[in-house]
Amino acid sequence: MSALGRRLWVPVMLSYAAFILVGVSAGVAGVLLPAQIDDYGLDKATIGTTFFTFSAGFMLAGSSAGPLIHRFGVRTTLLVGCGAYILAGLVTAARPPFLALVALQLIAGYGTGLIESVLNVYLADLPGATTLLNRLHAFFGVGALLGPLLATWMLGRLPWTAVWLVLALAGLPLLAGFRLTLPAREVPTMPEASEARERSRRAASGRGLLGAASREPAVLLGAAFLAVYVGLEISVGNWGFSFLVDGRGQGDLLAGYTVSAYWLGLTLGRFLISPAAARLGMTDIGMTFACLAGVTTAAMLAWSLPGPVAAVVSFVLLGFFLGPIFPTTMAVAPRLTVARLVPTAIGLLNGVSVVGGAVFPWLAGTIAEGLGPWTLPPFAAVLALLQLVLWWQVARRMTTSSTKPRSIHAEDQGAI
Repeated sequence: MSALGRRLWVPVMLSYAAFILVGVSAGVAGVLLPAQIDDYGLDKATIGTTFFTFSAGFMLAGSSAGPLIHRFGVRTTLLVGCGAYILAGLVTAARPPFLALVALQLIAGYGTGLIESVLNVYLADLPGATTLLNRLHAFFGVGALLGPLLATWMLGRLPWTAVWLVLALAGLPLLAGFRLTLPAREVPTMPEASEARERSRRAASGRGLLGAASREPAVLLGAAFLAVYVGLEISVGNWGFSFLVDGRGQGDLLAGYTVSAYWLGLTLGRFLISPAAARLGMTDIGMTFACLAGVTTAAMLAWSLPGPVAAVVSFVLLGFFLGPIFPTTMAVAPRLTVARLVPTAIGLLNGVSVVGGAVFPWLAGTIAEGLGPWTLPPFAAVLALLQLVLWWQVARRMTTSSTKPRSIHAEDQGAI
């Protein structure tokens, strides 16, 4: 491994660790809700306001990540995100009044969103971006699997605030590590063909980076695609248990294991599918089409085949084929727009995705309330088909490989 390879290896490993932490944070949230409801004496609807402020902060991070990276660089923007996450965790650990807790979720969402957006931008600019980004998001799945176990174990001995104290303290070595290993002013500065350079100049002049990126049709289609993807992923994750218990008559224990298997399948898909596709010579576009076909088939199987074994298999396959879609979309984001707008576009994709994560699970629950829990698999199948249509439109608008931006680390191909 070259000296440059060793230099990149450390921040990449830190990026994986950061996504484990973000995944743990997501995983503990549901386990902590009953303790928070009891502590503050609230109902479920009231505690649910924290979800909206977190989502608002996350969207704000997605819209501001690109401009911040262009002005201050990757390292400084990432440190801001880590700092916001740690601050929100430490204050939450002090058990603030409920209104302060609601406001803190805005900071927590902003910090989490910045961490995710910046690391997606950073790894998308490295050699082997597709594999690196699939691993990055796979480690989020690892954290999401570990989070409930950690929270359940700690709640048996300590108050719920102790969980957030541990998470905040875990963020400190990451902040220090990024501060020491990332260059002070590393901004993605990828050369462009003359035509693309002129497009970039016209797009950004007088409009601002966010406004220019939001007027790119390929970026908007990519954002819509990821919003549907996240909506499908979370709808199955949130309502799968109810479908299995009320719609298929499974016991609570088996249903819980099946939902866990779904998340495990998603994590394994991110670790395994991209390397296998590379060995088979598949492009990112072709791999994503294959995964979308697998998602649609798995949703149909969950709908049509009765029995607990079929349910477990279909849920595992659904998660497995969903796994690579989000990180692979981030990896091809540089092909959706001109180089100057790439960091802003990635932040926009990441920020808008959370909208789908709020709207579609709500819609799935509303439909199930009116028609019954059996509606989850056909709902997932409809979203899978919508993803296929949107991905076809996105792929049509991607630049060719000849105009694909070169990584600022291209001289170190294969080092990681």
